[in-house]
Amino acid sequence: MDESTSSPERLHPATPAEENAQVLAEKLGSEQTARITADPANAPTPVAGTMTAPPASTEVSSAEHRQVYGTAKTENLRDSGAWRIILPAFVILLCLALLAVPLIILIPLFANSLDATAQTHGLVWLWIVMIILEVAIAAFIIRGLVKIFITQAGNYPG
Repeated sequence: MDESTSSPERLHPATPAEENAQVLAEKLGSEQTARITADPANAPTPVAGTMTAPPASTEVSSAEHRQVYGTAKTENLRDSGAWRIILPAFVILLCLALLAVPLIILIPLFANSLDATAQTHGLVWLWIVMIILEVAIAAFIIRGLVKIFITQAGNYPG
């Protein structure tokens, strides 16, 4: 049986600080761990009811490699300029399709119902109401898409 698994301190550390000290001891070796745990400045401080880990010594933190990631404020947001043409053109095509496809279906139905001999002659009111509703809903959706995509494309500096 391994002595590290039989030790009661190893199985149940009393505090997060002791657990962190044991992990640091395995990683850094015994002489650096003795320096870290003996230093009173590295003692954990309670923050909002929780215990935080003791900060590593300056030797440990200077050896770490840290990658800095930019935010939207610091990144270069310039693009090739093609998206300023492609995206609005695509949105305009979709808006036209959103308006045209239902009208392509409803207008022939309406025209057919105008014939007095057609079976749908009594449904003229239905096709008129459906055309009005379709145009109103499409206008609402198109207005939102234009606000989102076309307005933003115009805000890019030239």
